[in-house]
Amino acid sequence: METPMRILVIIPAFNEARSIGRVVGDIPAGLVEEVVVVNNASTDETEANARAAGATVLREPRRGYGHACLRGIAYAREKNPDVVVFLDGDYSDHPEEMTALVAPILRDEADFVIGSRMLGEREPGAMLPQALFGNRLACFLMRLLWGARFTDLGPFRAIRFSDLLALEMEDQTFGWTIEMQIKAVLAGLRTTETPVSYRKRVGVSKITGTVSGSVKASAKILWTIAKYGVMPRRRRRRASKKSPSGFQGS
Repeated sequence: METPMRILVIIPAFNEARSIGRVVGDIPAGLVEEVVVVNNASTDETEANARAAGATVLREPRRGYGHACLRGIAYAREKNPDVVVFLDGDYSDHPEEMTALVAPILRDEADFVIGSRMLGEREPGAMLPQALFGNRLACFLMRLLWGARFTDLGPFRAIRFSDLLALEMEDQTFGWTIEMQIKAVLAGLRTTETPVSYRKRVGVSKITGTVSGSVKASAKILWTIAKYGVMPRRRRRRASKKSPSGFQGS
């Protein structure tokens, strides 16, 4: 199929040799202009398998999901697509559902679309209890602080590239997805969710598959919420107390 917009896909990948070919291969033919796999310091055949599947491969030696995504964005600046899609390289997402994911943007109904695993069908055991709890807590806090009505922090997402650049993404590790969602709300982007399917990943998760990974990810997500919510409010209160007669300068 052909679309009126140029779509570029970014897939961060760390040791996903067993799955990356299937991820790239299942992206609907003709939907996207380019598929970019960011090899995030893999020690297996991720890079070779991604190339064999037809993807452009970039290298990011600094480990971290955010590092890989930022490397992909830097490359996208050279291509200047209309839309960027992010998805994981572990085959837990269903790449064939990308058509539905980008549809609200193509119809000019949204600027940013989250593929919600909570609204879609999940294979039993695909999301571990700690991941479900952390996800729900983060979405609750975003709603409490900013009125954001997200149900998921899902990695399968699409955004207009110009809006993505304007968000000035910074996180280099586990806070990437929630930073994007918070900044999108603060920027006034039109956000929506579409149901997506989710299955057990190929191999063991580097994050929720280990206790240390789960703890680190949870801590970073909560810290990111505090960074953009609690901390700015405290700074505003301090500034108000320092201003004479309640006047607050710009």
